[in-house]
Amino acid sequence: MRFIKFLLVSLSVCLFFLLAYVATDNFLEPKAYNYMVKTFTAYKTGSNNIALIVIDDKSIGRHRWPWSRDLYCGIYDYFKEYTNAKVIMSDSIVTSKDNPQADLKYFKTLNDIDNLVVGVTFRGKDYNDPAYGLKYDERLKNKFAMNITDMRTDTNYFPFKSASIFPEEYFNSVKMLGAITSFSDDDGYLRVSIGAINYKGTFYPSLSLRAYLYLNGDEPVVIKNNAIICTRSGVKIPIINEPSGCYSLIRYYKLRTHNGSYSHKTYSAIDIMDSYKDLKSGKTPLINPKEFDNKIILIGANVKAAATGLADVKHTPMSSDHSGLDVQATVFDNITNQEFMQLIPNTVNIVVTLVLMVLAFFIIRNCPLFSAISGISLIVLIYMILCALLFRQGYAINILTPISMIIITMIFAYSHKYILEDRNKEKIKNAMGKYISEDIMKNVVKNIDELKLGGKKANVTVLFADIRGFTSMSEKLTADEVSVILNEYFTEIEPIVTRNNGVINKFIGDAVMAIFGEPIQDENHPKNAVRCACQMLDKVKELQAKWLDEGKPKIEIGIGINTGEAFVGNIGSEKRMEYTVIGDTVNLASRIEGNNKIFKTNLLISSSTYASVRSIVDVVKISDVKIRGKEKTLDLYEVIRLIG
Repeated sequence: MRFIKFLLVSLSVCLFFLLAYVATDNFLEPKAYNYMVKTFTAYKTGSNNIALIVIDDKSIGRHRWPWSRDLYCGIYDYFKEYTNAKVIMSDSIVTSKDNPQADLKYFKTLNDIDNLVVGVTFRGKDYNDPAYGLKYDERLKNKFAMNITDMRTDTNYFPFKSASIFPEEYFNSVKMLGAITSFSDDDGYLRVSIGAINYKGTFYPSLSLRAYLYLNGDEPVVIKNNAIICTRSGVKIPIINEPSGCYSLIRYYKLRTHNGSYSHKTYSAIDIMDSYKDLKSGKTPLINPKEFDNKIILIGANVKAAATGLADVKHTPMSSDHSGLDVQATVFDNITNQEFMQLIPNTVNIVVTLVLMVLAFFIIRNCPLFSAISGISLIVLIYMILCALLFRQGYAINILTPISMIIITMIFAYSHKYILEDRNKEKIKNAMGKYISEDIMKNVVKNIDELKLGGKKANVTVLFADIRGFTSMSEKLTADEVSVILNEYFTEIEPIVTRNNGVINKFIGDAVMAIFGEPIQDENHPKNAVRCACQMLDKVKELQAKWLDEGKPKIEIGIGINTGEAFVGNIGSEKRMEYTVIGDTVNLASRIEGNNKIFKTNLLISSSTYASVRSIVDVVKISDVKIRGKEKTLDLYEVIRLIG
């Protein structure tokens, strides 16, 4: 039964830790990741070799939206005719025709640009016309599919069912395309990019990867369990090993001041268009085309005015309105400069967490409170510094999950420690209660922080009870037989004293000294002391009959009671003290008890006690008794019986 209880408790604790780990990992860790990326990973801005051409509010202010497609020609012709840009990426999708004449001019312009990569999206819903979609997919594959081989052990990709359908002229004009499909995490933040999409058995690289492959002629591409590998250059793009796609953690860069949405240098599209007009008319352009020589160009829209529908912004660790165009540039920057964000495996995170938990538990179990908290705080600080250094180098490790588990471990460890300490204290109290009164023990525990030598004067009643003829009886019995009789006698009278609000202060050989009125506060302590004495005498009569049947000797007891003022408190030394009562009241009670031998009585009380109990007893007065140590004679009273 004890083993089953232990097993159930252990399983419950393990389950709680597991749930806490999963909850922290899923709900707190993403926020910690955002903070660490923004604070430590993104310590530099994006490459100056990348330029963003943005259709922004300034551009829309000059040319009302929607634009005729011939307006775009001014942007593309500027780069085609006057710059030596390495590659141009268009972060947009054309799925319909507009003005026939303007469209024709636009499509012809794109047809003349060999280094242009355009965007395509893939969706999870079917084509409206399945028959046409089937033919379109085949054409898409024949023209744009790349040599990408998946060598992973699990290739259960997200089931994309359709692609964005381009107008015929646009389809024929463009020469390269890359996927601009993106997936945000459950909390809405974009932390990963898709390296390649498996669309109906054919792979299409992302916009950034397609541009990189064009620049480096780096085919074929192999996808393995932990990386996309460009076989010619040996470039490895780390991926998260999930069967639903080839995801890579984006390593973001520090945002520039421009609108707080860009980490790369940006230019307004209208400035490029004006510069093109200036160059055509022989004027000095606003933007010198040489600025873009050997640069990577990305063209897209990001308009703040909501009515246009051009606000291409993403929630990222860097900003809640991070430009989607800048995210594309960031991914390309990661690939080109081999600056990747890598996820520490879950197994490592779990091992690290377990090691920290065990270390914390060990410290708590073996160190004082202040030292333990200081030590664990130091461990947490060192771990956070280590996390910051790892994020600085582009390695994402769990931050809050191990720290949270350390805190939970502390709670459990201290709870367990205090439970054990309480049990030990209870054992000590029970053990000490066998040596000193339970009530005195409670008083000590209650005032544990104020224990000191000293006490107070108080009105108390002191009871002495002594066994008659104990010395001669012990000479006739063995030590074990004497011990059995005494232990049985003391065992029977102790509850009687306790029931009457008394405290056994000490056992003196065969005698008992009990106090009434302290430390248990009781206004009727004289009456309770006398009642206690009468009950003790009755109990001794019962024991006499029992011992007679057992062949043991008959014993008698004498009791003396006195009421008066006495010193009550701790006496002794700083290292060893005893709670007791001292004074003339105590001495007189002892000597009154001794007079039972002289007067052949069993219960004698002083006149001070009688004054408080006369209403409940029948007595015989013994006048003018000479008490040792007293100059004057005293009156004593033999209690015959209780009345009332």
